[in-house]
Amino acid sequence: MSIALGDDLDVLARAKRTLPADYTPSDSEEYMSERQQDYFRVLLIEWKRSILEAAEGTLQQLQDGPIRSPDLNDRASSETDWGIELRTRDRQRKLIGKINAALRRIDEGEYGWCEVTGDPIGLGRLTARPIATMSLEAQEAHERREKISRDD
Repeated sequence: MSIALGDDLDVLARAKRTLPADYTPSDSEEYMSERQQDYFRVLLIEWKRSILEAAEGTLQQLQDGPIRSPDLNDRASSETDWGIELRTRDRQRKLIGKINAALRRIDEGEYGWCEVTGDPIGLGRLTARPIATMSLEAQEAHERREKISRDD
């Protein structure tokens, strides 16, 4: 069973390992050139594929049936592990929607541009978080506003 916290990062890291080693987007080329868009398209598709494979494994484990242990502590531990696993899969299900939205933005020529300011999001941020829709500055401002409204 996977650990929820590191699972999303592990799946993204596995997807990155499937990319060709001969190309990494660079600031020296035109921003969101066709080659960069292809790179991120492949990354997003591989990320989605990895998530779906992990979900299949969880589904298979569920179909095989939970382990019923006569020991109450073992059973409670097993049920806790399943709860964490299912929450992780639910979070990843939502992530697939964001990946599909990013793929749509690539097709429409909007990928890589901040939805708030219209400025470039930046290659570093997109490499770390390929589904990002805001530049770092816009995201930080959004989080500050969210925190202030939550505190009120």
